[in-house]
Amino acid sequence: MNLYFDYAATTPLDERVLDAMLPYLREGYANPSSLHRPGQLARRGVELAREQVADALGVKAKEIVFTSGATEADNHALRAMALKHPDGHIITSSIEHAAVLTTCKQLALRGYDVTFLPPDTNGMIQPEAVSAAFKDNTVLVALMRVNNETGVITDIPEIARRTHEQGALLFCDAVQGFGFEMLSVPELNADLLSLSAHKIYGPKGAGILYIKEGTELPSLLFGGEQERGLRAGTHNTAAIVGMGAAAALAMTNLPERINHVRTLRDELEGLLLAVDGVQLNGCVTARGPKHCNVRVAGVDGEALLMNLDALGLAVSAGSACAAGSIEPSHVLLEMGLTHDEAKASIRFSVGDGLTHEDVHVAAQKFAEAVERCRAFVA
Repeated sequence: MNLYFDYAATTPLDERVLDAMLPYLREGYANPSSLHRPGQLARRGVELAREQVADALGVKAKEIVFTSGATEADNHALRAMALKHPDGHIITSSIEHAAVLTTCKQLALRGYDVTFLPPDTNGMIQPEAVSAAFKDNTVLVALMRVNNETGVITDIPEIARRTHEQGALLFCDAVQGFGFEMLSVPELNADLLSLSAHKIYGPKGAGILYIKEGTELPSLLFGGEQERGLRAGTHNTAAIVGMGAAAALAMTNLPERINHVRTLRDELEGLLLAVDGVQLNGCVTARGPKHCNVRVAGVDGEALLMNLDALGLAVSAGSACAAGSIEPSHVLLEMGLTHDEAKASIRFSVGDGLTHEDVHVAAQKFAEAVERCRAFVA
C-alpha cells in the first residue's frame, strides 16, 4: 500500500479540474490572442479563469497576471522591482523558498542591496525584525505567508502595515497558504503576491502574479502583448483554465477542508511525537494546517527517507525544489538546528485524499523505519 504524505510538494490533479481543462486540450486549441471565433472562444476560457482567481483572492480580475508558476511570478516581482529601483533595498528572509532566496542572492551578487533576515528558533520572522531592517531606500519586503518546509506562518498583515508606513511595497509568496487558510489579499494587504496551481489540485505549469492596481512593474519576458504586455508568450490555455477551476474549487467548503486537514495533521503529529527521540521543528501554534516537520534522534536522514519509501510512504526531507540534494534544509539550519539534526528531519504534509486510517498506517510505517535505521546504526 503506497501512501502519499507530500502534499506540500505537489497535489494530485482534481478530476473536476481535468474536466474543465479537457475541452481546451481538444477542440478549444486555438490561440487566445487570435481574433477569429475559435481564438475568442479560447480567450473566454482564459478570462473566466482570471475572474475565478480574482474572486478567490478578493481582488480585481485585471490585477491577475498568468505565469508558468510561482517561480516565474517570484522572479518577476523581485527582478522587476530591482530593475525599476536600481539603487533600492530589498528585505527578505533566509528561510524563503528557493525561487525567492536564490533570486535575491543573485541580485546581491550583482551589487543590489538585499537584507536576509534570520528566523527565531521557532522558524518565525518577527515584524519587529523587519522594522529594524528598513533603510531610507527600502523599496520592497518579500516574505512568504506559510513556510514550505515547516508550515510556520508569517504575520503578513502586520508586516505589510509597517512596510507601507515606510513607503515600500510588500510581496508575498502565498503558495503554501492558498487553499488551506482563509486567505484574502485585501486582508494580507499585499501589493504583489504569487500562487501556483499544482499546490491546490491544479495542473503544473500554471500560476499567477497578483499586481495591485496602480503598481507599475517592468516586463520580465519580452515578445507579444499577452497579459497587458507584462508576460509575453502564447497562453497555456488549458493550464490557465485549470488554474481558475482549482482556485474556485479551493474556495468551496474551505472551512471544512481546513478542519479536516488540520485534524489529520494533529493526529499524525501526536503519533509521530510518541516515537522515542522525535521532536517537532517549528512553532507549534502559528502554523498552517497541513505541515508537520520532525527531527529524529539517532538516525541518518537519507536512510530514514529511503526506508520510508521502501515501506510505501512518500514523504520529503525538505523542499521538493531541493530534490537530489544531499545538503540539509537551509530553513532548519537557519533556525539553529545542527547539521545532523537538520539532515535527520522529515516533512510530512497532509491533503484532502487522506483518512484517519491512512494516518495510523503512516505512523506505523514511520516507527518501523526509525527502528530499522537505529538498529543498523547500532
